[in-house]
Amino acid sequence: MDVYIFDAVRTPRGKGRPDGSLAGVKPAGLVAQLVRALEARNGREAVHAAEHFTLGCVTQFGVQGGHLALASRIQAGLPDAMSCLTINNFCVSGLSAIADAARRIAAGEVDLALAGGAESMSQTPFLADQADFYADMALARRMGWAPVGLAADLLATREGLTRAELDAAVLKSHQRAAAAWREGRYDNRVVPILNEDQTVALDRDENIRDYGDGKSLERFGPVFAATGAQGYDDILLESFPELGRVEHLHTIAHCPPISDGAALVLLGSRAAGRRLGLTPVARIRALGEATDHHVLQLTAGPVAMGKALGRAGMALGEVGVVEYMEAFAAVPVLFARDFGFDPERLDPNGGHLAMGHPMGATGAILTTTLLDDMAQFDVETGLVVATGGVGAGAAMVLERAG
Repeated sequence: MDVYIFDAVRTPRGKGRPDGSLAGVKPAGLVAQLVRALEARNGREAVHAAEHFTLGCVTQFGVQGGHLALASRIQAGLPDAMSCLTINNFCVSGLSAIADAARRIAAGEVDLALAGGAESMSQTPFLADQADFYADMALARRMGWAPVGLAADLLATREGLTRAELDAAVLKSHQRAAAAWREGRYDNRVVPILNEDQTVALDRDENIRDYGDGKSLERFGPVFAATGAQGYDDILLESFPELGRVEHLHTIAHCPPISDGAALVLLGSRAAGRRLGLTPVARIRALGEATDHHVLQLTAGPVAMGKALGRAGMALGEVGVVEYMEAFAAVPVLFARDFGFDPERLDPNGGHLAMGHPMGATGAILTTTLLDDMAQFDVETGLVVATGGVGAGAAMVLERAG
């Protein structure tokens, strides 16, 4: 059974720290406001007809613990009969959530579903779930694990990337994001988020910065060298001894900003859409999920992309536009170098290096952007690719639907 996307919305991305604009809105509250936006856009009856809800969330602890999808469903006033699933597939969780819902529809289990992701990194900090290998160096050594930023440095070292290449990727992301907001390209799917007193908490991505001609990026120094010196560099080099050392190239500017945010997609069968008066904007042509080298960590996106393109019967060059997750600057630099995709149609409206990375929401956020990219360039197909820590990856091919 074909699966269609009928609508998709997201929050702005707020700074993921206590003074961030979304730090006073709990993650379930972000999701509830997106549900209300979908109701306003598509009708309450249509949204409440969804039979299943899958939500991605990485750090399931504190305000994100206790089955966030279920808590969000209740707080949003959605029907009790709507089954729920909260999943963690690291930074690709939002895209994996969409894939989960799509498979349920394709299998005939449900005919309409909600899917997406949420992450409040201001309220639930990175690594707050305290997995044992985060702090147990002996276990980390056996697993070959290091914090993901160090894996970005390892990847840059292995591939011979330069600081200038990383700087250029950051500058382009910020410039494109600023231009997209200035020209109203994000207005259609970004929902202003309100405080409890109904004042606006945030109505646009707040991490975008003006780096001018890029010279100001030179003031930043490597951010992961001290962590590497705690023993993690040695762990990485046990898997890649031929490198001799890890070159610490990534600065804070080369990392996607820690952020708060959420995104939701309404998807279902063509028959469900007809029954509820919904017009599809895209058909999910193919999905791909993958894992890859757990020490390099950030290489599974292209593997998942290959699976999705193969299932779609397409070559990358046939795709109209691509949203490729900027998971540290090394990742988009390598994609541009290795795949040669049209740079004007690769993250044309900026990416995570500028706007931020609310981990569990990222894949769903990229999906919302891709839908508008496809309309902007008037192309029939689009591709979203996400890469996560410890070698997780996911991808999806969309085609426009009338």
